[in-house]
Amino acid sequence: MGLPTAVVVGVGVEQGVGGAVCRRFAAEGYHVLAAGHTAAKIGQVVDAIRAAGGSAQAVVTDTTSETDVERLFDLAMTPGAGREPADLVVFNAGNNQVIDFRTLTAAQFESFWRVGCFGGFLVGREAARRLAPLGRGTVIFTGASGSLRGKPGFAHFAAAKAGLRMLSQSMAREFGPLGLHVAHVVIDGGINGERLRSVMPKMVAQRGEDGLLDVDAIAETYWQLHRQPRSAWAQEIDLRPYKESF
Repeated sequence: MGLPTAVVVGVGVEQGVGGAVCRRFAAEGYHVLAAGHTAAKIGQVVDAIRAAGGSAQAVVTDTTSETDVERLFDLAMTPGAGREPADLVVFNAGNNQVIDFRTLTAAQFESFWRVGCFGGFLVGREAARRLAPLGRGTVIFTGASGSLRGKPGFAHFAAAKAGLRMLSQSMAREFGPLGLHVAHVVIDGGINGERLRSVMPKMVAQRGEDGLLDVDAIAETYWQLHRQPRSAWAQEIDLRPYKESF
């Protein structure tokens, strides 16, 4: 028997949710396929995992490309080189930006939807096609505050995230009875990762200790979701710092 395989789509900087999820799965003995659109970033994640004694592979993937996603799952489901077919899939792709609704262009709106929602459809569909017939597996979608409510300047982001949430619910109802666990994680708060620290350092300082979500703590929840007994599956879980208002 080889190592079990996990697919994490939407891996960016090493100190981000995607990178933390990759590290957590690798620590549990998984061979991790780290998929993202920037070779240098996913390469850093893979190098860190290997340096710690884990197993990982970088796969440059455009999550909005049907061909790329199908190719990724062909790789994930083909045993070889000491690994087994995948049984764990995470869709973490997404982008965010404040844009005044009056200046929001059609191209911008479509771009956010394609990455945050359409990409989730492609990944979710391939996961269902490959895993549901086997009667096993976990598919986890990364959500956000925008999954539940649209705030000023975030109509494009909220539309994509709300669509992804509905996708996860429909998948869970359709494929849960077939043995495929589909879950959606609402990350309701700022994430203490490399992106926020570089873009908004003052906000990070103001929030203080435990005022932001820790990426490794988020990754721990993803692992716990995968390990849930099938008699008590969670379809949706929300995460926030204890200081966060909601």
